[in-house]
Amino acid sequence: MLGTRIQYKKMSLEEIVVLSQQNNFKALEELIKRIQKDVYASFSYLSKKNENVSDLTQEALLRVAKNIQHLKNPKYFRSWLNQIVTHLYYDELRKYQRKPDTISLDQEPEDKPQVILPDTKCKPNEKCLSSELETVIKSAIQALPDHFRIAIILREFQGLSYDEIAEATNTSVGTVKSRISRARGRLQEDLKTYI
Repeated sequence: MLGTRIQYKKMSLEEIVVLSQQNNFKALEELIKRIQKDVYASFSYLSKKNENVSDLTQEALLRVAKNIQHLKNPKYFRSWLNQIVTHLYYDELRKYQRKPDTISLDQEPEDKPQVILPDTKCKPNEKCLSSELETVIKSAIQALPDHFRIAIILREFQGLSYDEIAEATNTSVGTVKSRISRARGRLQEDLKTYI
């Protein structure tokens, strides 16, 4: 049993996808393990509501498992996966645009200054700075308009080519390049005091 698991771990992503399409459940399990962190990371940068990230990730992985047989060319698995992520994210946006935001009665009003207490347990200082910088970068990315945010995440975090992003977002390559360039420009402007 252990030997079989190691065998799957040594296989390329394309080989795992092909086996998954042939109803090999161990291969599908390995595929899900390989992609789940990337899918979670994508949603954590796309979604402004952290409570939705786990649900969106689970739904994306479920769609991969259910629809893997419909993928025509295993070479394009990453593009196909990113289309699932993108479509789920847009579905989520549409759902929340229809519902007004709910506010907890226990929540402090936004016009009051928030007191942020530093984490005194965080040692060494580099770890604290890294964590703070990651939070600042994540906030800056989440502040981007949706079409910029999706393009920059697919390019920088998923490593997709301009053609793959254009296919995943149903836009032209020129539009993708423009969106990525403008997103980078905004991020540089927003982060220039930190970096």
